Amino acid sequence: MRALVQRVSQASVTVDGAVTGEIGTGLLVLVCAMRDDTEAQSEWLARKAVNLRIFRDEQDRMNRSLLDIGGEALIVSQFTLAAETKGNRPGFSAAAAPDEGRRLYGHFSEQVESRGVSVANGIFGADMKVALVNDGPVTIWLDTDSK
Repeated sequence: MRALVQRVSQASVTVDGAVTGEIGTGLLVLVCAMRDDTEAQSEWLARKAVNLRIFRDEQDRMNRSLLDIGGEALIVSQFTLAAETKGNRPGFSAAAAPDEGRRLYGHFSEQVESRGVSVANGIFGADMKVALVNDGPVTIWLDTDSK
């Protein structure tokens, strides 16, 4: 699985003009299930995201996790993280099939929430408008293939 994790002071996702999820301080996690991914990879990715020490401590150093600060997570499915960009038109054949992607996306969200994080979500497969205030900016790429 792949995730693009952004430290935010606020973020929201809107579908058809209605806000489906919003958070204050925390993480916006754009997540993509890849072909042949498993629940174990989803669990590893969730654990990594919530424990990633990218929030400021008292000395203004990135030394605190989402759990440490009591932050929230906005989790948005984004199959385009699977893009293959050999040519000028990206291909997405490395992404999981839609049904499996939906299942692993849901499992990832459940795993983040089971660790005590308040979770908001986008809608899998929908045309979403994501708004965020990236704090830092801090943006981290996570990939279970590189663990």
